[in-house]
Amino acid sequence: MFVRSLCQTSVLLATLALQACSNDTPPTEGAAAPAAGADAAAPAARAPGAAVTAERLTNAESEPGEWMSHGRTYSEQRFSPLDQITAANVNQLGLAWYADLDTRRGQEATPLMVDGVIYVSTAWSKVKAFSARSGEPLWSYDPEVDGQWAVNACCDVVNRGVAVWEGKVFVGTIDGRLIALDANSGQELWDVNTIDKTKPYTITGAPRVIKGKVLIGNGGAEMGVRGYVSAYDANTGELSWRFYTVPGNPADGFENPILEKAAETWSGEWWKIGGGGTVWDSMSYDPGLDLLYIGVGNGSPWNHTFRSEGKGDNLFLSSIVALDPDDGSYVWHYQSTPGETWDHTATQQIIVADLDIDGMTRHVVMQAPKNGFFYVLDAATGELISAKNFTDVAWATHIDLETGRPVENPAARYDRTGQPFLSTHNPNGAHTWHSMSFSPLTKLVYLPIHGTPFIYGGAKEYSTTAMATNLGTDFSGNAALDPQEVLAKTYGRLIAWDPVKQEEVWRVERAGPANGGALATAGGLVFQGTGSGQFTALDATTGAELWSSHAQTGIIAAPMSYMLDGEQYVAIMAGTGGSWAMIGGDSNMKGMALPNESRLLVYKRGGTLQLPAPTSLVRPPMTPPPHTAADGTIAVGAPLFETYCGSCHGAGVVGVGLLPDLRRSPYLHDAEAFSQVVIGGALAPNGMASFASVMNQEQAQAVRAYIIMRANQDAPAAQQ
Repeated sequence: MFVRSLCQTSVLLATLALQACSNDTPPTEGAAAPAAGADAAAPAARAPGAAVTAERLTNAESEPGEWMSHGRTYSEQRFSPLDQITAANVNQLGLAWYADLDTRRGQEATPLMVDGVIYVSTAWSKVKAFSARSGEPLWSYDPEVDGQWAVNACCDVVNRGVAVWEGKVFVGTIDGRLIALDANSGQELWDVNTIDKTKPYTITGAPRVIKGKVLIGNGGAEMGVRGYVSAYDANTGELSWRFYTVPGNPADGFENPILEKAAETWSGEWWKIGGGGTVWDSMSYDPGLDLLYIGVGNGSPWNHTFRSEGKGDNLFLSSIVALDPDDGSYVWHYQSTPGETWDHTATQQIIVADLDIDGMTRHVVMQAPKNGFFYVLDAATGELISAKNFTDVAWATHIDLETGRPVENPAARYDRTGQPFLSTHNPNGAHTWHSMSFSPLTKLVYLPIHGTPFIYGGAKEYSTTAMATNLGTDFSGNAALDPQEVLAKTYGRLIAWDPVKQEEVWRVERAGPANGGALATAGGLVFQGTGSGQFTALDATTGAELWSSHAQTGIIAAPMSYMLDGEQYVAIMAGTGGSWAMIGGDSNMKGMALPNESRLLVYKRGGTLQLPAPTSLVRPPMTPPPHTAADGTIAVGAPLFETYCGSCHGAGVVGVGLLPDLRRSPYLHDAEAFSQVVIGGALAPNGMASFASVMNQEQAQAVRAYIIMRANQDAPAAQQ
């Protein structure tokens, strides 16, 4: 997860009309076609919904037309066995129906389709159900999250999907709840709090249901929390078990024996600052081995020296951990980045598959985490089979297959050397949550990757505040980088990766780094959306583009496919946002100059529907007041902005349009109004929290001065 400089942590929302950091509703809402109205009531008589059982999920391959769980099957391969749409006829794809969504923030969910009904979550943890045939809205649910909770979300108020089980739909909310809904009506059945509300946890990941238990993790490692995954009874919402990913205070005893062992890999008083290790995304299940696999996130703080005195591997940070799903007990682990200090999470997708390796069929798990290496492990034992970097990386040269450990570049340890380190990747890493897919037909993994130069430096001191955590990492060195050189080296691409040979087979370059997940199909196709607004179909063997359709907005989610009445459909959520959009900056704007037009788009062969005329991304003029502040004032304001404001309103005060570009804010002309928002909380009902607990009036004005300076620097180019 990216540095928590907060959506609500902007210095200022330019205007309410710009839908700043709030639980926003656009001017028009609902299914645009063919049905009208946003929240149609559920039909009076309908077959029981979401009749998903353990048997159905375990045998999902026998129902290729359904998409009943996040990755279609427990294996999370994201492969559709449907083959009606092929390379020969994919050019016949057209829009069958679409639904406008009532948020204008990042859309990251993968829709589920069960027995003719699509269930999907949207930004702000809302849930909707549609007829998979016609797009008719069936019901809509709003958990009514307090907009101010987004101050705790590093990477937009997104949600990656729901789970279904025995007539229920489950969703995790950005404010840490797990909610069960009636699949037929959308009525709330139970609502449980999964977190300590005094701490800045969030939930953005999709739940999974295994053997009658709903599994959910959380985010917040950058904010100083302790990570864990929980299992709740699907019928009652009662907590069944919880596995903590980092040890707590030894003086309090350990929740289980493995955490006592893990504590031996830590040093200092890590428990006072949380430790991190949040399970914010990936989970997979192997019914044959009866093992649950979870991916564990980064440390808190990032800087290993501040977190653990620079000592130890810090288990189970940046690890895949296998658990017994019945009680959450530990089985095995593999740590990809020991003593991590670069935000190298291992929360990325974990795929379970069979591979032919050295003349033998090996049952494996595969992962491509942020650190840039592709790992193949034995699914039963966690033994490392192979590992190879899937793109150029700077922090390590290779993985030692004897020890299973990375061979690090000594210069990468900014936490030890005290010198800045120029990485090939920012904290989004080489691959983050954007889903990869595996085709058992081609035996290839289709992997969205990205990169941009970034400088990590060690901070002189570490401290926490009520609204943010100092990561112990200094990003100021990035200001010295040549912007044009950074742009030239920023990339986004989709690659086909051979996990047996550990080599790239083909690649497709994208316009920028923020692109969606992949779907492979038995029709020999790979579908992917792009940050520049194209939904594409590629030849799975060669990567040649065979079809594309413009979505009018950036796509960061992953597609899925289903079949009804003998017709194959392909569906995807569209709506730019997420970490790349929130952090802004020139390099992140590549390919992303589009408004957010949040929709669910559904295609089939012969579809003829057209989207309405697109809206334009209209930005107010950049007419700041004169820059008159002293250098000392700017020196105070710049780090405050980057700490509390940058990842919502853009690093260096360069936003991409998802939230207000503060260089264009009218409040720059009114010091008192600026303070009323930032310190007084004048826009708190709209989600713009007061920062009085971390900033005084003088500091707020220093932030304003920094924004004015940056606006004056950029205004001449903006007027051209």
